[in-house]
Amino acid sequence: MDGPSFHSTFAKAFGFPDFYGRNMDAWIDCMTYLDDPDAAMSTVQVPSGEVLSLVVENADHLKEHCPKEFADLLECSAFVNWRRVELGSSPIIALALYA
Repeated sequence: MDGPSFHSTFAKAFGFPDFYGRNMDAWIDCMTYLDDPDAAMSTVQVPSGEVLSLVVENADHLKEHCPKEFADLLECSAFVNWRRVELGSSPIIALALYA
């Protein structure tokens, strides 16, 4: 997996809008508003106050073969949660990494 395939996978799986910028800043924006259907940033919706469990199978393989994308996923998921807490909301992403 490389950057373009990372973004293609997420855009398809989460139904990001057509204007999705295919970069980590845009990913953060889309993932931040998973519980806000009015934001129209994703077709995947998380009920208010609940957390999305993002399961990453073969995480060791991803980490070894795509270290940048793996690090981006960890760092940007953490940033989404931090941003939400700073805005007075609860975290929204929980990562489950399976070897």
